Amino acid sequence: MSRNFDLSVYYLSDVSVKGGLDIGFGVPVKWDVPMLEGYEYKFITNYSSRKSLSNKFLDLVNPGVIPTLMRDKSSIIIVNSWSYFSVLLIIVFAKLLGKQVWLRAENPFNQEMNKKRVVLILKRILLKYFLFKLIDKFMYIGSQNKKFFQYFGVKNEDLIFTPYAVDNDFFRGKYTEQFASRGKLKEALGIPVDNKIIMFAGKYISKKRPMDLLKAFEMLKRSEVTLVMVGEGQLRNEMEQYCKRNDIQNVILTGFINQSKISVYYTIADVFVMCSGSGETWGLAVNEAMNFALPIVVSDTCGCSYDLVTNGENGFIVPEGDISQLMARIDSALDDSFKLLAGLSSQERVKSYSISNIIANIRQVD
Repeated sequence: MSRNFDLSVYYLSDVSVKGGLDIGFGVPVKWDVPMLEGYEYKFITNYSSRKSLSNKFLDLVNPGVIPTLMRDKSSIIIVNSWSYFSVLLIIVFAKLLGKQVWLRAENPFNQEMNKKRVVLILKRILLKYFLFKLIDKFMYIGSQNKKFFQYFGVKNEDLIFTPYAVDNDFFRGKYTEQFASRGKLKEALGIPVDNKIIMFAGKYISKKRPMDLLKAFEMLKRSEVTLVMVGEGQLRNEMEQYCKRNDIQNVILTGFINQSKISVYYTIADVFVMCSGSGETWGLAVNEAMNFALPIVVSDTCGCSYDLVTNGENGFIVPEGDISQLMARIDSALDDSFKLLAGLSSQERVKSYSISNIIANIRQVD
């Protein structure tokens, strides 16, 4: 069965639209792509005293969700995660009003198993026997997230695959549009045309482990390769000082790059690296990079490594923190013959991690 839905979106914060300090980047961020076009939406006033979202329970305090739910005629309410006060408020009142509640979350099983036993026991009690009893359907983003839900007692018939996705059509279009101009794009950024490029995209924070990549690049010792680290964050000074102390050349720390400009960096790259540690639940930048026909080198901690990357086919998976292996795998991924086949494989396998598949899978739910 396939059915259509009338969709209304309620936002509990306007930080991403109005702009504000991003804790991870450490700079004010306002996304420069349309975020409010093509659908009905409403902002519900947030009375939290916090000025930015930092994944703290009281970052979102929106008592207006209660009258909003009472007026809303929807039979299904979808929430993302359960980390905030207001989201729990929505779950409880939606159930009291007789609505179905569907939960989408990112939590990966592999990282959950690294937690202390006592934490797992307490969490199992709270989730399996209390919170998850209020949820009708669970929307999982990938295989590790599915295992997470199953571990906490969710039945297979209550699981819906909603693959973690970016706008593949947008990024694939940028790749097609810009690929022939790679040389000129490199020149505009001050990079020698013949240099190969290793790309990182993310916040310069501990979770992303940018120092691992810098150290691996230092070990690589290839003068015809440039490391471009797209991002910003609190580790910038440490990264700059490390490069200076060790006389590491051909490293570019770009600063924050907004959505409308980042495709340039994907276009000129030869390999994409995400060596993140615990807390990297998926890694959507990998999805973006795959649309640009890039081989991927990813740590085994990242949720996406279990679904999007196969060793030797479209990239390599390396143990988190293993800098020697990270260097070796990057070196292999830079090989011209491997890059060509791996890039085609990346583009093909990311197709199914799409917005259209999310919609199709939701429509099939009884």
